Amino acid sequence: MPKEITSREEFIKITERAVECRVVKNEKEGVAKVKARTPRYLYTIKIPISELDEFLKQLKCQNIKYIE
Repeated sequence: MPKEITSREEFIKITERAVECRVVKNEKEGVAKVKARTPRYLYTIKIPISELDEFLKQLKCQNIKYIE
């Protein structure tokens, strides 16, 4: 079961140990989901599409995939 994180700072710390990060854009709602897969859990956070590029620059994930 994925865990949804609401704090951006906490999510950025989680991405340090993430194996992979995925970005899924939902144009209708104007929101993008960013998912971080760690060895134990899958963490998600919802970000407005307008703020997505700046947020992705802050992530420390090695492998970022875009899913359309």
